[in-house]
Amino acid sequence: MSDNHCNHGGLCGGKGKETLKAGVWITNPVAIQVLGICSALAVTTTLMNSLVMSIALTFVCVGSNLFVSLLRDITPRRIRMIAEVAIIATFVIVFDLLLKAFYFEMSEQLGPYVGLIITNCIVMGRAEAFALQNPPTVSMLDGLANGVGYTIVLCAVGFFRELFGAGQLFGITIWRTVADGGWYPQNVVMILAPGAFISLGFLIALYNWLSGANDPDKEAAS
Repeated sequence: MSDNHCNHGGLCGGKGKETLKAGVWITNPVAIQVLGICSALAVTTTLMNSLVMSIALTFVCVGSNLFVSLLRDITPRRIRMIAEVAIIATFVIVFDLLLKAFYFEMSEQLGPYVGLIITNCIVMGRAEAFALQNPPTVSMLDGLANGVGYTIVLCAVGFFRELFGAGQLFGITIWRTVADGGWYPQNVVMILAPGAFISLGFLIALYNWLSGANDPDKEAAS
């Protein structure tokens, strides 16, 4: 089947723009759908960890969406889930090997969480709910949009946790803590698991407020 959705002008005939907006903002996978929470809580102790994890998920989501879409017409329905998991696992393994080869220290810090992308609800959900019903180009855009949406939330959480927990960003000291002879009393809570819950909770609340997700007038209109 040809990529008919992308032959009518605009970004995939207008569907691409809608897909990008949905993944990044309207149905953000973490802030709105509350998916992928395990990694959002576990790896966001530093901004660099958050960024690398986000790149990993985006890479896997775009690649798996592409191949699930390309193979959607020849994959028997009864084994589609097995095929999707195999495709996702392949991209996860490729990224994990690249990370081990070129950034082994980060691979050690992220531990098993890169491998657990195989079971990430965001990746599996986009493959099953979107790529299986849409052509390759717009499916890649959907994977990219959801990856960017995931990145925004994860990096925001990592930003606040590292800054207020250690007084650093990307390992660079922004303000010196009392332990290092500075003025800032280190907020240990932000380094621990409760800090992730607090940061993510405030971020989800802000996202919903800005998007008007809980606006009674919008709900009535819909």
